[in-house]
Amino acid sequence: MSRGVRVFIVDDHALFRSGVRAELANHHEIVGAAGSVEEAVPAIVASRPDVVLLDVHMPSGGGRAVVEAVLAEAPEVRFLALSVSDAAEDVIAIIRAGARGYVTKSIAADELASAVTRIHAGDAVFSPRLAGFVLDAFAAESGGTADPSLDPELDLISPREREVLRYIARGYAYKEVAHELSISVKTVETHVSAVLRKLQLSNRYELTRWATDRRLV
Repeated sequence: MSRGVRVFIVDDHALFRSGVRAELANHHEIVGAAGSVEEAVPAIVASRPDVVLLDVHMPSGGGRAVVEAVLAEAPEVRFLALSVSDAAEDVIAIIRAGARGYVTKSIAADELASAVTRIHAGDAVFSPRLAGFVLDAFAAESGGTADPSLDPELDLISPREREVLRYIARGYAYKEVAHELSISVKTVETHVSAVLRKLQLSNRYELTRWATDRRLV
């Protein structure tokens, strides 16, 4: 009996493929893996996974070649790029090819499992500092400003974390936030730490600026 999302892994480093398989096997069903473009395309088309995790830089066209070839025959398959690269050109190229998201290989195992689930559900998923590349690219192409409601970074934050973030950005102390939301100070601290980690920010000042830029305050 299958469980979770059916996942196929594409990466030209065997050790990394094995590591990802071991980590995700606790959450999803791994239906296959491949180490090259030539091996990956027919295997993915044959197995029809829900989500393909794929590296961006590989010989023979890399991840982009895999996405384009597979979508031509199996348009229902969804792709999540998993790469060491955080270069804007890599992110934009693979998204334009048809991938639904892009995360870096520094991502934690549980966050990767969650990202796979969200991609399968139809969401777009990006590592926080990469989201802006995509928004800027689409804004430039449309000749306008990207819609803030489409900001992938906002999807990383839970409704409760947003509530805490709003109070923090308004200058409330942790104790005051706890009182307003009827939660413990420790819970407030946990939420703030989670938001800082997800958005890859360093302190309360950066958090406030981030929230203000997105009109969350």
